[in-house]
Amino acid sequence: MIETVQLHKEDVFMVNHLAHQIWPITFREILSKDQIDYMLDWMYDVNTLQEQVQTGYLYYLLKENGVAKGFLGVEPNFPDADYLRIHKLYVLPDQHGKGLGRTLLNQAIDVAFDLDLHTIHLNVNRFNKAVQFYEHCGFKITGEEDIYIGKDYLMEDYIMELQLRK
Repeated sequence: MIETVQLHKEDVFMVNHLAHQIWPITFREILSKDQIDYMLDWMYDVNTLQEQVQTGYLYYLLKENGVAKGFLGVEPNFPDADYLRIHKLYVLPDQHGKGLGRTLLNQAIDVAFDLDLHTIHLNVNRFNKAVQFYEHCGFKITGEEDIYIGKDYLMEDYIMELQLRK
């Protein structure tokens, strides 16, 4: 059975744990090991994740038969905008192609509809294979963004958008 479970502040360590399994494989051909480690420390620090939950982020864990396989992190009304922002959507690499990413995306769509939001935005690394997944799911590339994140590292992203219809 596949389910998505909303995480509470005290449960976000599971996101940290999964990210440390997923990122080194997902980004090994795109980013240096040092940049992967830097970004994991920066974006997936448990205290940072807990603060995000306290300020309105929603985190979901995807489980299959009770085993964690992926996670989703969204921010409603980013920041005070009229759309849902997906910050994190990851599935264990050995689980790709099983519809789990789509399950997490459907969770984000449900959150958007619950909040009466009709657009979802996200950034994705321009060289990440997930670009094709998002396009297949109906997202459109609306721009590019290079974000300096410190230590001479740069996030080279596409900005993508999905228009929702009820």
